[in-house]
Amino acid sequence: MAAYQDMASLVSGQETGARWTAVIERSVAGSLHQAEMPFSDAGARLDAFSGAGRTAPGIGTVAFRTKGAAAATPDEARVNRAGKSGRLVKVLPMAPPKPFGAGAVAGQGRAALLLSPPVADEPRMAFARPEIKGKEVQIATAFYLKEDKPAAPDLPPAIASLVNNDEADILATAYAPKAPDYAKQSPFASILRDENEGRFIPPVPPTDHPWARQPLPASAFSEREQRCLAAGIYFEARGEPVKGQAAVAQVILNRVRNPAYPSSICGVVYQNEKWRNRCQFSFACDGIRDRVKSPAHFETARQVAMAVTAGKIWLEEVGSATHYHATYVHPRWASTMERVKRIGRHVFYRTYGGGWR
Repeated sequence: MAAYQDMASLVSGQETGARWTAVIERSVAGSLHQAEMPFSDAGARLDAFSGAGRTAPGIGTVAFRTKGAAAATPDEARVNRAGKSGRLVKVLPMAPPKPFGAGAVAGQGRAALLLSPPVADEPRMAFARPEIKGKEVQIATAFYLKEDKPAAPDLPPAIASLVNNDEADILATAYAPKAPDYAKQSPFASILRDENEGRFIPPVPPTDHPWARQPLPASAFSEREQRCLAAGIYFEARGEPVKGQAAVAQVILNRVRNPAYPSSICGVVYQNEKWRNRCQFSFACDGIRDRVKSPAHFETARQVAMAVTAGKIWLEEVGSATHYHATYVHPRWASTMERVKRIGRHVFYRTYGGGWR
């Protein structure tokens, strides 16, 4: 271990026969000092002295080391320091500092430090300036999955798959009315709009019955009327696919539009209910008490009823049909009407010549 006399002889320039020549090594890292003065923290370490050491003629920059001392028992080991309150320091070896690296850039293994002094006007930074100004939202949204907005919210997939009209009737309680588009229509014109604007008008051709292009009365969206429509769908077609149930609902609503039938849904569904087996819809006059035994099927019928009433579902193949019958019966009136479509176990008909017989 180097002693004070070794350092003194080095400083004084004694090169011949001095002990310090046996306890030095080439190093520019200096030493790491561990303080022995327990004033604040007994385990405190002093920082490394970068570039510490001494430049010796003919040797270069050197620093003392603690192992492999020339003397077997140096003076430092024989000094009694018990009464000195630890006011000396231990000299510990320290490896030369390693080159600093801030990580690889683009996988090329290059240090991120600047290899050449920056120009005065350039920013002092280790990485390239990212060109993302104005693209923050685009970059942030790139990390989120995009989902298509469903055509009709809160509807089962079987019903939503039949939705073919994005502009629902403005009176439909299950759908919010669309805001006016002032790019196409001025605010003043939106106030003086046609009374049927925003209402669902069935898209039938001009050659079809004139009554088929009439909007439904406002009462058709009431809770009572919708329950009557759901009952007609449930008791007439609950065993049919959803499309078949929508077709039955469209026939009932076509009759509401037709002047030859009652102008309300309940009036159409329960017309002639007092005539046993001679009413318009068989469940209303078959003498069997109408009881909903499957709430799940009735809920489907209720949702189909509102979707068809609102015009979200319009079956073009059914069109203005006002009659249908099951495939296992052959009523006499079928030969007097135009057959339009078979859906499930029901065959649908419309009248000839724009009439309503």
